[in-house]
Amino acid sequence: MPRTPQQRLGRQGEDRALAHLQAQGLTLLERNFLCKAGEIDLIMLEGPVLVFVEVRQRASARFGGAVYSVTPAKQQRLLRAAQYYLLRHKIPPPCRFDLIAIDEEKLSWVQNVLEM
Repeated sequence: MPRTPQQRLGRQGEDRALAHLQAQGLTLLERNFLCKAGEIDLIMLEGPVLVFVEVRQRASARFGGAVYSVTPAKQQRLLRAAQYYLLRHKIPPPCRFDLIAIDEEKLSWVQNVLEM
């Protein structure tokens, strides 16, 4: 459970992102997957494709907004966490990385933001 106001805001952003993706037909497999390599906010399924989703929320677009807050270091942590998650599969399914960027009230869904 979120304990701080920042964590509560993050949870609300994830809730909104999840509702948006489910409305688009994706199915939730796991939320807040945590491993030694990092965390993945949402792991969804779109048909046969496994979708790793990072949710970023910013109060304003100043300093580049939510999209630009995904640093190269964060990208590497996402890739490593996804690789760790995929160890569960004998034959890994097709995968992609998506980003849900929330700037103020505007939600943007950016598909295939990272190459694995």
